[in-house]
Amino acid sequence: MSHSHAQVVFYSLSRKFVQEKKAPPKAQEVIYYSLAIGHHLGVIDCLEAKLSCPLAGFRAWVEQLPAASTARRKLEGVDRFGEICIDSSHTHLLATALSAAAPQMNPQQQDWSQQLIALLQSIENEPAIYLMVRRHDD
Repeated sequence: MSHSHAQVVFYSLSRKFVQEKKAPPKAQEVIYYSLAIGHHLGVIDCLEAKLSCPLAGFRAWVEQLPAASTARRKLEGVDRFGEICIDSSHTHLLATALSAAAPQMNPQQQDWSQQLIALLQSIENEPAIYLMVRRHDD
């Protein structure tokens, strides 16, 4: 799909909350447990848009990474699957690849890289945070 207004948006986990109506009466005792088992108890992740770029620009940006690299394959998943999740297992890999590719990137791509690296750093600082990257077609 090559829509002219398609966007790729990087969302970051901004907070979690427990739906009280789904939590047992002893809510205080189950808060931490419910965070561990997630949606089974009505824990909802709140995602906030942190970075957005046109799909064509995203594709050109990802093409700056080495062709056979794991980092490039990870980001290309946005095109293949419509969305990807980036968690603490991906931070070092992606930050290293983006930093290494920066010299051949244009200023816009370098800016996106810096923004993404900052988001990756937030995951390093708080491993419960993750990024959801979604393609939004017209």
